[in-house]
Amino acid sequence: MSNAPVTALVADDEPLLRESLVLALKRTWPELQVVAQARNGREALELFEEHQPQIVFMDVHMPGLNGIEAAKGIARRAQLVFVTAFEQYALAAFDEGAIDYLVKPVEERRLMDTLQRLKQRLEAGQLPAGEALDAVLAQLSGHLQQQGQQQRGEPWLQWIKASVGAALKLIPVDQLIYLRSDEKYTLVVWPEGEALIRTPIRELADQLDPQIFAQVHRSVIVNLREVSHITRGANETADIHLRGRSEVLPVSRAYLHLFRQM
Repeated sequence: MSNAPVTALVADDEPLLRESLVLALKRTWPELQVVAQARNGREALELFEEHQPQIVFMDVHMPGLNGIEAAKGIARRAQLVFVTAFEQYALAAFDEGAIDYLVKPVEERRLMDTLQRLKQRLEAGQLPAGEALDAVLAQLSGHLQQQGQQQRGEPWLQWIKASVGAALKLIPVDQLIYLRSDEKYTLVVWPEGEALIRTPIRELADQLDPQIFAQVHRSVIVNLREVSHITRGANETADIHLRGRSEVLPVSRAYLHLFRQM
C-alpha cells in the first residue's frame, strides 16, 4: 500500500449498528478512514461513486435496494465485506473466498482477522475475481429474493397520484414507462402523457416491484418491459432505448450490471 490512507464506506440501515461498526474499525485499524456512511443500498451506490473508497462494509438486509444488489454496482472496484445475519448454510457462498463477511453482532476477533485479509489484498492489489464474485452475488441474491417473497406482506405500489391540469390523475403503475427526477420533482411518463409529482424517486423506488422496474441511474427508473435495446457508452455507461419512443435514458456505471446479460 502507498502512504495514502485507506478509505472505507459503511452501509447499514440501523444507525446504532452502523456506528458500532465504525467505532470498532477505529479501535482495530486507527489509520483507516471511514469517508462515508450510507443508510440504504441506493445511498451506498451514490456515496461510493462520490468517494471511491477502497473498502465497502455492506449490510445485507436493507430496505429498497438490498446490500447484495448494491454490491453488484460496486463489484470489481473495491474490497467488499458483507455484514450479515445469514444462516450458516448461506455462509458457504462467502467461503469461496470472493467476498469476506462479518456476522452480526460483530466480534472484534473476527473483525481483526477480516481486516488482516483486507490489508493483504490491498498490498497485493487484488480485487475479487469476476466470475467467482458474480457467482457468489447471484447465489446470495437468489436467497434474499426467496426470503423476501416469503416475508413481504405489503403489495407493491399500484397507482401514482398526479395533478394534470386541473384534474387529479390516478396513473396505473403497470402503465409507467419511466420515472426521471431533478432536484425538486419526479417526471412520471406513461403512454397517455407526462406529469410532475413531488414524491422523491428514492421513495418510489422502494415501492415498485423490482421484477418489473429497475433503477438505472440515481435519477432514472425504467419499466423493463418498455426497453427496446441497450447501447454501450464510454466509461462503463450505457443508454436505454425505449419501444416506440425517441427518448434515450442514461445508465450509470453503478447500474450497468443489470444489463450484462442483455
